[in-house]
Amino acid sequence: MEQTRSNKRLMVLIAALALLLVSAGVWWGLTRSELAAGIKVAVTPAGASSVRLVSDDDGDLIYRVTWRDGSTQEITPVLYAKLLEEDYQGRPAYMRILNITTTAGLMWVFVGVFAQVLFMGRMIVQWVASERLKRSVVPPAFWWMSLGGASMLIVYFLWRKDIVGVFGQATGWVVYIRNLMLIQRAKPASAVEALDEEPVIAEEQEESAEAQAVG
Repeated sequence: MEQTRSNKRLMVLIAALALLLVSAGVWWGLTRSELAAGIKVAVTPAGASSVRLVSDDDGDLIYRVTWRDGSTQEITPVLYAKLLEEDYQGRPAYMRILNITTTAGLMWVFVGVFAQVLFMGRMIVQWVASERLKRSVVPPAFWWMSLGGASMLIVYFLWRKDIVGVFGQATGWVVYIRNLMLIQRAKPASAVEALDEEPVIAEEQEESAEAQAVG
């Protein structure tokens, strides 16, 4: 029995390490092609798919902008600063607040916000369940909401290319899955115990009825 438990713990640990390696692989796959083309610039104007800081033939630094239509343009630092200023002033207020450059980015922000709402909601669900029973409990809905929120946040952080967020949610993801597995495994055992208790309850009820009849 103890050997079986040790094997299960080892399997969970291996699964957690595998998930971390997969997350790292996805992260590397998203960024590998970008590492060899110069220094990536995080602040880009609208319509640009990527911007790199590179050196020209004379050794001067320039910005190489790749636009979404596939064209490439080399811009001096002064002109690039003016381009960013014009682009920033031309954006709607909500884009400036949310730090996005396209309407597609707004969809990703909604994904991240909804994931955070799930995380906040799981605590409310756990609180309400505990108040009803007047003791601290963790209902299955808590783990389902945790799993859903973590999965959405992993996708969101991959879009943001935030490796810290990806690793942070990936480790919790394994914990949520494991708890749901334990809950599902406990259900058949609970059903068997309930069936075993039914004859005992019926017998106690018969004895109680007989005692009342005699009395």
